[in-house]
Amino acid sequence: MEDEKATLLIVEDDVDVAEMLSAYLQAQGYEVHTVQWGEDGLRAAQSTLPDLIILDIRLPDIDGFEVARQLREQRKTRHIPILFLTERRERSDRLRGLQLNAEDYITKPFDIQELRLRVRNTLRRIRQGSLTNPVTGLPEGTLVDERLQAWLDDPTAALFCVSILNLDHFREVYGFVASDDLLRALGLMLQDLTREMSRADFFIGHLTPTDFLVIARLESRSAFIERAHKRLEQSFDYFYRDQDRERGLFREKGLQVRIRELQPQAGQPLRSPAQARQALQQLIQGGRP
Repeated sequence: MEDEKATLLIVEDDVDVAEMLSAYLQAQGYEVHTVQWGEDGLRAAQSTLPDLIILDIRLPDIDGFEVARQLREQRKTRHIPILFLTERRERSDRLRGLQLNAEDYITKPFDIQELRLRVRNTLRRIRQGSLTNPVTGLPEGTLVDERLQAWLDDPTAALFCVSILNLDHFREVYGFVASDDLLRALGLMLQDLTREMSRADFFIGHLTPTDFLVIARLESRSAFIERAHKRLEQSFDYFYRDQDRERGLFREKGLQVRIRELQPQAGQPLRSPAQARQALQQLIQGGRP
């Protein structure tokens, strides 16, 4: 499946937004179908089997979460990636999307170039079998699941996630491309650090497109966490424009590193990569403002 030949389904009740998206994405070479109601979206997904669905959460009949839930229950449509289009920012909505295996959220009002890149990156990730992240080149998807299974079987390994707080604010100010450049640089820094520590047994991948996952030996974790936190924090100033730094644009919502280790609770063992993923996602969401 080539990006420009992919079929997209847009489920959006705002006619102006739907027409704008349809015209723009068709100009990019996509085949685009649009509907305004959730029930129509379910039928269109069954009949067209699109490569990607752009789904508004607020619809006039059933909400986007219910549409996504029903799509995930059907064998023909359960694999189709979904990008939620929403005006909401609440943590509860992000968690509901994660539970439904949504690929991403696009918040209104959105940058059309950002949406184009997210559509492109999602399609590339699906085409490549979700083996590597299209921005950083680091493992994700099934490769991460294999390492999670190995971690479950290895009591001498530590598992933690590296998250960047206030990345949404950075993206709002500088755009999606600058956000990708930041993530790409951070991924390289993490890889460089493991090489400096001369540890071949580190694993660095993606839990989500914007959250890193690290597996290390228990004896290495403290040193790695300390060095990674310091190095990433020191790098952030390079990604701000001088004038933005001087006027304090990021004083209250500046980029921050949060590294948290997943430690299964006594009596509640994790038995599968899926359970480990869910526990990590809850750990990440619990640390975000």
